[in-house]
Amino acid sequence: MEVKNFKEDVLEANLPVLVDFYADWCGPCKMVAPVLEELEAEFGDKLKIVKINVDKETELAQQFRVVTIPTMMIFENGELRDSFVGYRSKEELVELLGL
Repeated sequence: MEVKNFKEDVLEANLPVLVDFYADWCGPCKMVAPVLEELEAEFGDKLKIVKINVDKETELAQQFRVVTIPTMMIFENGELRDSFVGYRSKEELVELLGL
């Protein structure tokens, strides 16, 4: 899901949120997209996944100091819990998310 309102979609979410900062032209971002779709299909009741296009949401990207993509961040209860850069396999993401 593309972010519409960061505060509502991420900070006020009832579930942990995996935020994917990406760009349409980014090869590794394209590689991780199907992995995120699998995670959402499998764990959608335990996790929310939000995508942020850094070319369209430059202020958010700057606010979170995103300099390399894909950058993924995990938010819980409105707080940033973890962040990591680059492609991750489904198994790695499941472990990082504690699912």
